[in-house]
Amino acid sequence: MASTPGSQDKAIISKARYAPPWVDLSIIGIAGGSGSGKSSIARSIVNQLNLPWVVILSMDSFYKSLDPESSRKAFLNEFDFDAPAAIDFDTLLKVLEDLKAGQRADIPIYSFAEHRRLPGTTSIYSPHVVILEGILALHDQRILDMLDMKIFCDEDADVCLTRRIIRDVQERGRDVQGIIKQWLAYVKPNFTKYVDPQRKVADIIVPRGVKNKVAISTVVQYIQQILLDKSAKHQATLKRLGRESMNTALSERVVFLPQTPQLRGMSTIIHNVETTNEDFIFYFDRLSALLIELALNNAAFVAATIQTPQGNTYHGLKPSGTVSAVVLERGGSALKTGLQRVIPDCRLGHILIETNVRTGEPELRYQKLARNINTHATVLLLSAQMSSGGSALMAVQVLLDHGVDQKNIVLATYSAGRMGLHRLTSCFPDIAVVVCQLVEDIEERWIERRYFGC
Repeated sequence: MASTPGSQDKAIISKARYAPPWVDLSIIGIAGGSGSGKSSIARSIVNQLNLPWVVILSMDSFYKSLDPESSRKAFLNEFDFDAPAAIDFDTLLKVLEDLKAGQRADIPIYSFAEHRRLPGTTSIYSPHVVILEGILALHDQRILDMLDMKIFCDEDADVCLTRRIIRDVQERGRDVQGIIKQWLAYVKPNFTKYVDPQRKVADIIVPRGVKNKVAISTVVQYIQQILLDKSAKHQATLKRLGRESMNTALSERVVFLPQTPQLRGMSTIIHNVETTNEDFIFYFDRLSALLIELALNNAAFVAATIQTPQGNTYHGLKPSGTVSAVVLERGGSALKTGLQRVIPDCRLGHILIETNVRTGEPELRYQKLARNINTHATVLLLSAQMSSGGSALMAVQVLLDHGVDQKNIVLATYSAGRMGLHRLTSCFPDIAVVVCQLVEDIEERWIERRYFGC
């Protein structure tokens, strides 16, 4: 049976898939005895790379919570923290699997001073490379299978003991007698039993810790190559999506602001090079309010019945849940005044995506979203201009990774390039897009320059 043109378009859309560079992240494991320099090596690597998407994950966060009796022994330096049974490998595995899938992962907070997990967690999201460091980082086979590089730190036992004494006294409130007691009873024998055997599976053995500049340089170069490969793959994905998406019809969920005489008049003022900054801001704020109002037509509403001041019954609508907004910095901030005029108490989040001037690749630099954004009925994504759609693709993926349903996302932008619209809606066909005007695919970001004066 021959397929219709419409069915072909749907088939193409269903195959379009955007994969950000943090999907299928790379993991470097660093193991070694207590005080062997694992943390120092990891910090040295991260400092040399100086990139926000290369992060350290310490296994110290994954010690199990202690029952009352174990806690009592811990304060007496009589609990074995150096055996595999003390570490929650299942939770660690779940965290690595979530990060590998591009999801946000919640990291436990463990207090060595109190010998317990503290309330709350920290979170890691969108790293391209994770450096996992801990005395047993190469112990569990499930973890080993996920590692791209395995490193073992080798250091003299006397040096390790000295470092441990200094660290535990300064950072963990221990006394020297208790530290030596624990060293002799647990640390030293468990090094022979559990830690040292890990050198057999290591790709690199690093003696002298952070002083071994050659070994650290080798790891840094390896990670740099990983990052280059991920960047090249990401750029190739964006180009492929650009080519494929142009073969599809524009999504029915793309809505343009009606070009009324009032709107055309305001656009004329905005585009006029002789318009003062004060007038530009005034009219752009008016226009952005109209854009937000049209975007809210895509919000979810439910029936509501109220009593009017005249005593009549009115059958109307109300939002079915929370409406929040995410500003795609920095141009999206130009829409904030319009948003606040329409929804004064709207909850705000922020995403900063910068374009690499050398490669043209969008790079996620910062994200802070409203709490429980995954439960919000509607999430407005605000962007002043969308050209090729690379930043918008990444921003939508950030929302999806944080549990926002695709059909609950509404992108509002003053101008959009045709390829950007095709690319975005081909990958995410269920999002709604509200646009004021269609422009060339590559356009200078003039709105934010005029609006903010710089």
